[in-house]
Amino acid sequence: MGFEFGAVAAFAVMAVAFAFGAITLGQIAGPKLPSPQKSIIYECGELPIGSAWFNFNPRFYLIALVFVIFEVELALTFPVVAVYKRWIALSPTMGLVALAELLVFIFILALGLVWIWIHGDLEWVKKLARVDDAPAQPGKKAA
Repeated sequence: MGFEFGAVAAFAVMAVAFAFGAITLGQIAGPKLPSPQKSIIYECGELPIGSAWFNFNPRFYLIALVFVIFEVELALTFPVVAVYKRWIALSPTMGLVALAELLVFIFILALGLVWIWIHGDLEWVKKLARVDDAPAQPGKKAA
């Protein structure tokens, strides 16, 4: 049983050794011709204008994450839907089990979507909490 794991470990060691060997060989044998023009930040062949550091709205990440989740859901759902008719022909119980699993999967994703919707994470412009609603700090009198 250890021999099967040994083959996997040997492939993993060889992959890591190949990667480090290629990097080391590139450092040793590669040309070293630095110039000021080579050290400029690359922006699609254009000269950079301004600083490369700027504030990026984190809401883009949330929207992208929700998009990826539902794209993966589509990728996992489509094969089941494509062969569902064949499963029903083979065995009605197999088709019902597949349908139940698919509905549970979609229900869990829909529940997650409702949860982030209720928490307001899909709102592009979030409302700020009012200062009047904040509880009084201990040791200070309310006006």
